Amino acid sequence: MSSVAGSFKLMKSLNRTLVLNSIRINGAIPRSEIAKETKLTAATVTNIVNELISEELVLETKPGISSGGRKPILLTINSKSRYVFGIDVGVNKIRFAIADLEAKIVVKETEKIFHPLNNEDFLELLTSKLQIMFKNFGEKKSKIVGIGIAMHGIVDNKNGVALLAPTLKLKNIPIKTVLEKEFGIPVRIENDAKTLALGEEWYGHGQSVKDLVCLNIGEGIGAGIILNHKLFHGNDNSAGEIGHTIIDINGPKCSCGNYGCFQSLASGHALKESALREISLGRTTLLREKCHDKLENIDGLLIYQCALKGDSLSVELLQKTGRYIGIGIVNIIHFLNPPLIIIGGGVSRAKEFILPSIYEVIDAKSITPNNTQVVVSKLGEDGSLIGAFTLVLSELFNSINSSLS
Repeated sequence: MSSVAGSFKLMKSLNRTLVLNSIRINGAIPRSEIAKETKLTAATVTNIVNELISEELVLETKPGISSGGRKPILLTINSKSRYVFGIDVGVNKIRFAIADLEAKIVVKETEKIFHPLNNEDFLELLTSKLQIMFKNFGEKKSKIVGIGIAMHGIVDNKNGVALLAPTLKLKNIPIKTVLEKEFGIPVRIENDAKTLALGEEWYGHGQSVKDLVCLNIGEGIGAGIILNHKLFHGNDNSAGEIGHTIIDINGPKCSCGNYGCFQSLASGHALKESALREISLGRTTLLREKCHDKLENIDGLLIYQCALKGDSLSVELLQKTGRYIGIGIVNIIHFLNPPLIIIGGGVSRAKEFILPSIYEVIDAKSITPNNTQVVVSKLGEDGSLIGAFTLVLSELFNSINSSLS
């Protein structure tokens, strides 16, 4: 009997997931269309919808178009019935935000990271900021169902541990354990490039494909790989560390100790180093004026701004970066051959300068006619943050035994 009861509970959960996702994906849909899409009986759909309405996850809204007879009542997700926390850990700052069930941000704040710091300092920074934001959210704080965290470096997503955060020079940070003990709600942590890929699959360019690769190009370079709608982690959670693939053995030294890594040639940090090298050789550039001769203040954003004003060095640097990114993408195409590659991160803002060079290299270096679409992230600078929300939302909407629902 226990086996039968367990099977029934599992089937009920699966059916609930089908109905809930049908409503989420369609935006507004009548019960009859849900039954057609899910191949469930009308009675089953009605029972599940009634449950979801009672839990305030679903709302009945205005009548739809009638095909003869009474107009059907449309169902939508009650986006304000629950909220999720998202945290995006960067090199020099951490972004904190609260979003609704459609991943729309309702509160966003930023905290600066002061270096150096240890694991305890980092966890205290997260905890204290979250406490303040929970308090400021007032009565609605009880509706927050989870915390999703986008973390750079190598992450053990199952145990919620940041195994290696190289730019922070930290290892083995027990983020999930500490935050769940403090706040009593589920915490999900993932590598930032992987969260970006997940966000793009749910809310960006990846909604129509089952396989994609998402490049996160900022101070470093990482990749999120989705195969058959699932994040690929690899044997040791390090799948996607494409920034440390070597594309020029005679290239500059990388932070990992090797020479000629992809990210030592095409990241935001590499872009800055190239600019400083050219200036030291006497190149005339608008960058000097804009940084008031404080060359340490040059960064990718300033280079992009100067390129927009026609500064020849800045344009040249971005085009060169685009060529290196193109080489990295050619390697991905030859190895995985995905239908879609998405470029995100700070460097992607300069798309009008980097994309032509990327496409030129792909066309020249691909060994077969290329049918992989290469685009810039639809989610922009909030991509990893939206991905952090999605870590929680994907469980709420997809998991048959989710602790979040």
